[in-house]
Amino acid sequence: MVHHNELVAFLDDLLGFEANLDYPGAWNGLQVEGPREIRRVAVAVDASERIIGRGAASDIDFLIVHHGLFWDPDRRLTGHRFRKVDLLLQSKMGVYASHLPLDRHPEVGNSALLLRGLGAEPEAPFGEGKGASVGWTAPVDLTQPELIARLESHLPGAPIRPFWFGDPRITRVAVVTGSGADFMPEAAEKGIGTLITGEASHQHFAMAQELHMNLILAGHYATETGGVRAVGQKLKEAFGLPVTFLDDPSPF
Repeated sequence: MVHHNELVAFLDDLLGFEANLDYPGAWNGLQVEGPREIRRVAVAVDASERIIGRGAASDIDFLIVHHGLFWDPDRRLTGHRFRKVDLLLQSKMGVYASHLPLDRHPEVGNSALLLRGLGAEPEAPFGEGKGASVGWTAPVDLTQPELIARLESHLPGAPIRPFWFGDPRITRVAVVTGSGADFMPEAAEKGIGTLITGEASHQHFAMAQELHMNLILAGHYATETGGVRAVGQKLKEAFGLPVTFLDDPSPF
């Protein structure tokens, strides 16, 4: 077991949420307190009702997620919000969330881990968002098929969709996991011809064409599983706690 305060302090120190800006209402850090003594931890991408239910069924004491409980100024506990909080309180499960801090982290961050999964080492921060970068760039030397093969190997089962409007030889990539297609203009300005992200909207298709950019979509969920799993591994190493990854993939 580990004391609740010790675990939260470790996560705060690792992820440094106080030094990073985020979307209004994202509430990085501790969101639900939980028990004083932590025996079993789970990590997941989303604090969804299904994930919380699975955590409760598995007698989890503390849940660490990328997408937390709160995303807008509305704090009314009604409908699905009430059901989630009610289940958390009944099961005495704590919740800790790390959104943009986990995207941008140089060691356990989603973007850095995705680059390393491609055999590249993150070199420079990329993607100015909410006052700080949210992604990374790296030099590579790959053909288009080689890049896709590495993505498929690193993210098995991910909904990978490449749109090739740039150079066939890829010498530099930018990665912003989740929803990062808006950063294509920044990539173009920096001479980076390939952007890897999770998902995009209709307007990004024309934007990629007009910027002569290779845009690769690999799934919002799939590109953001690495960070929470890496945090879980850190907890295993630091405290010897059993940590479970609660997988709940989506097609997006």
